[in-house]
Amino acid sequence: MSIHVQVAAARRRLRDAGISQTESDLDARLLAQHVLGWTTERFFTDAHAQEPEGFTPQYETLIARRATREPLAYIVGVREFWGLELEVTPQVLIPRPATEMIVEVMLELFRDRTAPLAVADVCTGCGCVAVAIAHERPAATVVGTDISLEALEVARRNALRHGVSDRVTFCYGDLLHGIDQRLDAIVANPPYVVDRAAPALQPEVRDYEPAVALFGGIEGFDLVTRLVAEAPSRLSPGGFLVFEFGLGQDVEVEEVLDRTADLTLLELRRDLQGIARTAIAQRR
Repeated sequence: MSIHVQVAAARRRLRDAGISQTESDLDARLLAQHVLGWTTERFFTDAHAQEPEGFTPQYETLIARRATREPLAYIVGVREFWGLELEVTPQVLIPRPATEMIVEVMLELFRDRTAPLAVADVCTGCGCVAVAIAHERPAATVVGTDISLEALEVARRNALRHGVSDRVTFCYGDLLHGIDQRLDAIVANPPYVVDRAAPALQPEVRDYEPAVALFGGIEGFDLVTRLVAEAPSRLSPGGFLVFEFGLGQDVEVEEVLDRTADLTLLELRRDLQGIARTAIAQRR
C-alpha cells in the first residue's frame, strides 16, 4: 500500500471523528511526515511510493490519538511560534498565532537590537514569548514566571534549545510575585477564558490543555485585573505593559486601565479579523 493511500484513509477517519476537512487533511499529512521524518516537499514528491517497513503501526497509533481529539502539537511534541520550533507537552498551553502579536508589539516599542532591555513574561507557559523576545533582542534579559512547575521545566528546555538560556530565566511565582527589579516591559498571556465557557470549547482545548492556563475566573478577568494593579510598581517610568485578552473583553480592559492612575492605555491592537486582542499600556 502506498503512503498516499494510507494518508487518504487517515483523512477520512479524522473527518469521521468530527475534525474539519481542512484540519483533517493537514493533520493526516503532518503525522505521516512526522513518522517518516520527511519535509513537506519530499512528501509531495514521494507520497505515492510504497510505505516503508514499520510505517503503518506507528502511523495508525498517532492517527488513533488524533481521532480522540488529542491536539496535534501534543502528539508530535512541538509547535512553531515566531518561526521557532518549541517543545510543548500537555503541561503547557499550545502557543497560538494570536500571541505572536505580543512579540510584534515589543519589537516595535524597542527597535534598537543592541539596547539593554529588562522584561518580565508573566504566565510564561512553554516560554514562547520570552524565548522569542530574547531571540530577537540579543541585549535583552527576560524573567518568566508561572505557577506550574511542569510548565517552567518545558520553558527552560525551550530557552536552552534556542540558545538564550543565559539571558532568560524562569521562576515559580504568581504573576509578578518575587520580581523586585525595575522592568522596561511586562508582557503576559494570562488565562482569560470565562469559567462557564468550558462546555463550549473544542474538545482539543477543553479535554487536553491545562485548565490552569485557560480559565480566568467567573468573568475571565481575574488575572488581568490583578496584573494591571501590580504592574506599575515593577515598571520603570515610561515602561510598557503588553498583554493578551479574550474575545469581547476590550471594554473591560479599557475600564480597568482607566481606573489605574499610573497606567495609560496607548492602544488595543487588533488581529487580522479586526478583533481587539492585545493591550498596550505605559506607566506614566
